[in-house]
Amino acid sequence: MNGWLLAAATVLVLGVAPALWGSTTGPLRRRVVAQNLATLLVCLVILLLAQGYARPSYIDLGLVLAVLGPAGTLVYARLLADELAADPPTARVTRAMTVLSAAAPPLVVLPLCVATGPGRSLVKLLVIGALLTAGNTVSGRAVSGMTSLPREAHGG
Repeated sequence: MNGWLLAAATVLVLGVAPALWGSTTGPLRRRVVAQNLATLLVCLVILLLAQGYARPSYIDLGLVLAVLGPAGTLVYARLLADELAADPPTARVTRAMTVLSAAAPPLVVLPLCVATGPGRSLVKLLVIGALLTAGNTVSGRAVSGMTSLPREAHGG
């Protein structure tokens, strides 16, 4: 087992497992935020596994998840807008998710970029890092109700 696989296993056990538990139990506000966190962490695990197994083609799966994960959270935020407005996530949870979504991707992606070296995989990793950071920040804010559109703006 190399360091990349150990890092992936650590993120799986210490991050993804609690996020999956949080997304299946408790109030709606916690489940939606935990789902957003789980997609972020699973994407990072996939990137670590790609490097650990020396399979650059696995990075494509991370790219797809980096696009679809935050988009899925935005769909949940839109469909569950009334329930989330009645019981929004706490400011502490929202702040923690914003910090994590801004800090975790660079902490994983930048060392992977250094290990990968110049080439196509490096560009994909940089795009994935940008998508994860921006996408999860935006979707986290949407779940917390900080960037909600009026009903008339989106045909509701």
